[in-house]
Amino acid sequence: MFQPGSPFFNNVGRMRWTVFCVLVLSAGGGIAPGAENQPDPDAPPHIVFFLTDDMRYDAMGCAGNPVVRTPHIDQLASEGMLFRNSFVTTSICMTSRASILTGQYERRHGISDFNMPLGEEAFAQTYPALLRKAGYYTGFVGKWGLGGALPKEQFDYFTGYTGQGRYFEEGDPEHLTRKLTRQALAFLEEAPADRPLLLCISYKAPHCQDRAERQFPPDPAYETLYRDATIPVPASATPDAFASLPEFLQRSEGRTRWERRFATPEMYQATVKDYYRLVTGVDVSVGTILDRLKQAGLDARTVVIFTSDNGFFLGEHGLAGKWFMYEESIRVPLIVRDPRVPAAARGRQVDAMALNIDVAPTILALAGLDAPDAMQGRSLASWLRGGSPDWRKEFFYEHTFDFRDRIPPCEGVRTTRYKYIRYVNADPVHESLFDLEQDPHELNNLAGDPALSAVLDELRESWRQWRRKVQ
Repeated sequence: MFQPGSPFFNNVGRMRWTVFCVLVLSAGGGIAPGAENQPDPDAPPHIVFFLTDDMRYDAMGCAGNPVVRTPHIDQLASEGMLFRNSFVTTSICMTSRASILTGQYERRHGISDFNMPLGEEAFAQTYPALLRKAGYYTGFVGKWGLGGALPKEQFDYFTGYTGQGRYFEEGDPEHLTRKLTRQALAFLEEAPADRPLLLCISYKAPHCQDRAERQFPPDPAYETLYRDATIPVPASATPDAFASLPEFLQRSEGRTRWERRFATPEMYQATVKDYYRLVTGVDVSVGTILDRLKQAGLDARTVVIFTSDNGFFLGEHGLAGKWFMYEESIRVPLIVRDPRVPAAARGRQVDAMALNIDVAPTILALAGLDAPDAMQGRSLASWLRGGSPDWRKEFFYEHTFDFRDRIPPCEGVRTTRYKYIRYVNADPVHESLFDLEQDPHELNNLAGDPALSAVLDELRESWRQWRRKVQ
């Protein structure tokens, strides 16, 4: 945890956080400190799953970010495995969260709208339902993100909420990230000592607060954090990069939100600093929860997974939000720490393509359970144990949600070198082809380059095959 006097806190923030930690960590509960100092190696692990909202892959110190401060997440990476090339198959919250739960592409689970729930039969095949059936004591805290009634009866402990939530409720000075931390600790306090635990913490941060004057309101404890920093402007956040976009992206919702957040240099600095403050708030929450597990003697038996539901544009290409198939939108952090793996396999960083649909089969495999045949992702467990298995060289991307004709639906294929994007509703259909090896910022559309016509044809055919395969 951060210590008193750290630059992370002003005086008021230090006092509030100290009082908070004393209150929640001194409460009595079901897990006594030191209860499992000698865990049974054959017992199923406890699992803690941290899911952020709109957190891009590089918003962590361990990913090379020179500004944002994430010491607890960085420590997690040093003790586990950081997947440097982790992606979502659909970059919007409800669809991605359904993919995380089910291990399936959108075309299979069918969640393409904010009001659509997972049916009873589909939910029965999700990782939390299968773990609960296997004897896990399951808890969910935070943003549920799917439509329909909240699945309160499908978890042993549930304090989730519908919709986007708000960082501050009227008349309540407690920041939402802090509230979710308190609820997660309450789950650990009440959990039975004789059952394996699954705790899912689903943050709102660092998602924006739509229609608020301040789009990314942080905890007041971090108000002065990054005040004296200068945030580097991305290489693709230029007028020329925006001018190279197809006309329908130039007038898309991504551009509208750019105007609210990044239209001037001053707005850019203020917005990104608030975004980073929200990320640091999550980092403190992660550290608090992991500290509680350590105090209870559970850390040596607890698998920890940290990821996000999608990425986020911070002004790249003159855009904000997500949705589109550029790297900033589809690439997310992914860290997995399994304390049971050999020491030599810890602290690794790998370039293997990991996907959000891999989360569910990975969790099940680490718990010793088989994934249902309907899951389309692959378990990452063999990577965690130090292996280098035969792995995917490409994946399919799909985004069908169209917000008032302001988010053009797109699909495509990303390989280890090339990216093919197809805007399926454009008339005529618009295609983009990027050579990620030569053009990592995706500035030069090569779809019209005769020298790459064979590559374009190959990726078009791959796109057609993927559409049929993931159905």
